Amino acid sequence: MKKMKKVLALALALVMAGSLAACGGSSSETKAPETTAPAESSAETEAADGQTYTIGICQLVQHDALDAATQGFKDALTEAFGDSVQFDEQNAQGDSNTCSTIINSFVSSDVDLILANATPALQAAAAGTNEIPILGTSVTEYGVALEISDFNGTVGGNISGTSDLAPLDGQADMLHELFPDAKNVGLLYCSAEANSQYQVDTIKTYLEELGYTCKPYAFSDSNDLATICTTAATESDVIYVPTDNTVASNTEIIDNICAPAGIPVVAGEEGICAGCGVATLSISYYDLGVATGKMAARVLQGEDIAAMPVEYAPNFTKKYVASRCEALGVTIPDGYEAIEE
Repeated sequence: MKKMKKVLALALALVMAGSLAACGGSSSETKAPETTAPAESSAETEAADGQTYTIGICQLVQHDALDAATQGFKDALTEAFGDSVQFDEQNAQGDSNTCSTIINSFVSSDVDLILANATPALQAAAAGTNEIPILGTSVTEYGVALEISDFNGTVGGNISGTSDLAPLDGQADMLHELFPDAKNVGLLYCSAEANSQYQVDTIKTYLEELGYTCKPYAFSDSNDLATICTTAATESDVIYVPTDNTVASNTEIIDNICAPAGIPVVAGEEGICAGCGVATLSISYYDLGVATGKMAARVLQGEDIAAMPVEYAPNFTKKYVASRCEALGVTIPDGYEAIEE
């Protein structure tokens, strides 16, 4: 009703101004009333109008990396929209089927946007809706996760997001820098995670070019991790583990096997490294979540998600665990940052 009164007032003022001009009056003598406030950001305007948003967050499992990504995402959106954004945050406890159940509940609730944290969550979201905007995070390779054979950096449709892929050639170079005399590298990963398979296949090529003999050691889930890890520790000089959610949730198992055997582990991300590794070339998952949250703000303000390319972490840091390196006799060169223990 207030907007209608403003429109009528403006129309009346314009008619009066036109009448005066027709009678030879100066237009400067009659001014139309101002009808707009000073420019505000889109977020501020929407909040002032009472617009609220509900964001569904499906996180595959609880561990440091995914937790940090979710927190960064929420912080970025809260900074943009304040109390106008609400979160329905649910954790699938490592179960892909539960991801599907969570996504279906978001679709039924008609949330404004879905955050899919980790590959199985993204896959469930993609299968659950082609209308609600979906942003992935902590997803290594979108083409692999979504089975896009000609992936060019933009998913299209209702999906985009951020990737946690650290340069695998850089990780191979780091392993070579730390262990130039090693011969056999074991590649330990969960075969149920498509992005883990991708990382292992890719880094294997780089490591073989550096002269290593590489052998994959795939476990299906946490139940057979100890058995497979024990075999890998027996047959390897160094073990590499990629960014892998099952590994991230079970680092204690790996550490309890590899540390007593004197086998160093090079990890694909910081959380895994802190739990069982000696060194990593990693990203900040909190910053990755912040970047995803900023993408979400743009989507909620009307930007076309179909045209938004997947974004990647801008910075990578070499990090190490001092106590584990000392215990295993690993010398860390300059340029590495210690992980807090």
